[in-house]
Amino acid sequence: MPDHRERLESLLRPGTTPTATGKDFLDLLGEIPQAGPPTGLAQRLMRTSAVPMIYERYWRPALGRVAKGLNGPTMADEVRIAIEALGLRPGQVALDVACGTGRFTRAFGEAVGPDGLSIGLDGSVTMLENALAAPNPPSVTYLRADAVDLPLDDSTVDAVCCFAALHMFADPDAALDSFARVLKPGGSLVLLTSARHSDQPMRLADTVLGRLSGQWMFDRGEIAAKLFRRGFDHVGERYAGVTQIVTGELGVNIRK
Repeated sequence: MPDHRERLESLLRPGTTPTATGKDFLDLLGEIPQAGPPTGLAQRLMRTSAVPMIYERYWRPALGRVAKGLNGPTMADEVRIAIEALGLRPGQVALDVACGTGRFTRAFGEAVGPDGLSIGLDGSVTMLENALAAPNPPSVTYLRADAVDLPLDDSTVDAVCCFAALHMFADPDAALDSFARVLKPGGSLVLLTSARHSDQPMRLADTVLGRLSGQWMFDRGEIAAKLFRRGFDHVGERYAGVTQIVTGELGVNIRK
């Protein structure tokens, strides 16, 4: 059985070393409470000790249903959509950015099998501790690090997933740059993030809500355009309420 933590360490950028030891996850933040200051109310709540305890079963499904509407995908649907979009195969390396309590990370671990690697990355100790408390496939390992400036080396992963987090990052464009950098040419990306309605007054209401909660409210088509500019092909979009799922494949000639 391969040592998945050692394999994770081998994927880090040269010179990157853990700043804290003795934990069940690789910690690159050490005594830093979180990776960067909170961007608003939503992220402040996520960083409390209480929310991670109810995140997977209650918090995320409830907020997701409000954001996606009654006809939007369920959490189980989201996991299925992500796996299908990424086209995960045994032996591949998948990265789950802002993994929370690890629901997607565990599913990716099953998909890539014991010879693959599923990395759950988050900045919250409490989230990662809750992720580790659940039964995890042997191919799963967790990393505490900055989700915007990923610590992995260039072209090291086959798939990147980032669900319900990009709109809470202080610098979403830097995060997208980082996602593209760590992906291998031909690698797949799937995102779930915010999407403003196109018509008024709904668009105005979406904007106000975003400002109050400290979240970016992206226009429809905006994320797809950003991916095209970063060399992604086969970009797809699907909308539900004020959310969008965007998929893409990094062009095979992007670094030639």
